[in-house]
Amino acid sequence: MSSIVAIVGRPNVGKSTFFNRLIQKREAIVDSVSGVTRDRHYGKSDWNGKIFTLIDTGGYVEGSDDIFQKEIDKQVNLAIEEADVIIFMVDVSDGLTGMDQTIAELLRRSEKPAFLAINKVDNALRIQDTPEFYSLGFKEFFSISSVSGSGTGELLDELVKHLPEEKEVEENLPRFAVVGRPNAGKSSFINALIGKDRYIVTDIAGTTRDSIDTKYNRFGFDFNLVDTAGIRRKSKVKEDIEFYSVMRSVRAIEYSDVCLLIVDGSRGFDGQVQNIFWLAHRNNKGIVILVNKWDLLEKDTNASKQYESKIKKEIAPFIDVPIVFISSLTKQRIFKAVETAVEVYKNRSRRIPTKVFNNVMLPIIEKTPPPAFKGKYVKIKFCTQLPTPHPQFAFFCNLPQYVKDPYKRFLENKLRNEFNFEGIPIQIFFRKK
Repeated sequence: MSSIVAIVGRPNVGKSTFFNRLIQKREAIVDSVSGVTRDRHYGKSDWNGKIFTLIDTGGYVEGSDDIFQKEIDKQVNLAIEEADVIIFMVDVSDGLTGMDQTIAELLRRSEKPAFLAINKVDNALRIQDTPEFYSLGFKEFFSISSVSGSGTGELLDELVKHLPEEKEVEENLPRFAVVGRPNAGKSSFINALIGKDRYIVTDIAGTTRDSIDTKYNRFGFDFNLVDTAGIRRKSKVKEDIEFYSVMRSVRAIEYSDVCLLIVDGSRGFDGQVQNIFWLAHRNNKGIVILVNKWDLLEKDTNASKQYESKIKKEIAPFIDVPIVFISSLTKQRIFKAVETAVEVYKNRSRRIPTKVFNNVMLPIIEKTPPPAFKGKYVKIKFCTQLPTPHPQFAFFCNLPQYVKDPYKRFLENKLRNEFNFEGIPIQIFFRKK
């Protein structure tokens, strides 16, 4: 699980430019899958071999100055609660403002490591304007330019020293995260699972800001339930804004093997839910979609099929995802949900022997080879599964640069037809042989 770094500051100080500069270091984030574009405030970055999750708290604030102030306070408070390290950005060209001082006050009260980044210091004249920010009282401050990148190296060198060490997971139990937008029924799903008698062996709390782990053993299953719902102290945020859902979900998703994405059946698979779905996909986690409150909907016999095809339309091309219709209230299909999550966990751990993999895939490739590119033919000679925690496959060929996305998708579909990887994102690489 990687650490979380939040960038906070008032609007238009250059947070997003800085954010984009950092995430572009990792090509994995540049993703053409539909739905990912909405996820632009969340990304992965690395520096000196340390990988961290980066959250841009900008861009969510709308309305008048008063509302600005309230919303920024909420965002900064949430960032303080959820993040491990905070970058506080100010703008040298605007000078010190009252809003900067308010944010600084919020950060000072927290015990979190916070770094002051004085942005838009693009020339020697601007450096002369930086001393007024020293009055904010931060020990660590850095003059940077998000546009040119100057000064960002020094900031990141210092920042990564303060990232917490990754914790080793003691037990090798599957971790299932219950995620979804607010009020979709996450808490009631967990209560329906755990029941009044609470089949809990131990309550393992991480640090207070980690999602809570509940060890669960029932119906012959053993797993850890990672809860983003009601166990944690609710901060005083109005949780109908996409930002809060995503921020809450990030840590739980990072900390899990399989995500149980709860969808409110009456609301549908809206943008906010899709955002969380792509977040789990981007992190290569197993995914099970649970459509909750199904008992409340008036429906004909084909209703679930129609609902399922609507969801698959939204999540294309990754449609090999189990969808279970449940009711937390009546406990309808709750056991089926857990059973499906266990299956998806097994799929994520599936290892295909190289010989078997070649025997299955090479004849398919021979029958439908990659299309020729500029008169050159791609010959795939060998393929294997890589030894990674989630399924990744390498295909060795003479001209890997000429294999395009449609052919990768063709291979992925064939691979899914032959082997069970339901609910699991798959990565395919072409390498030079």
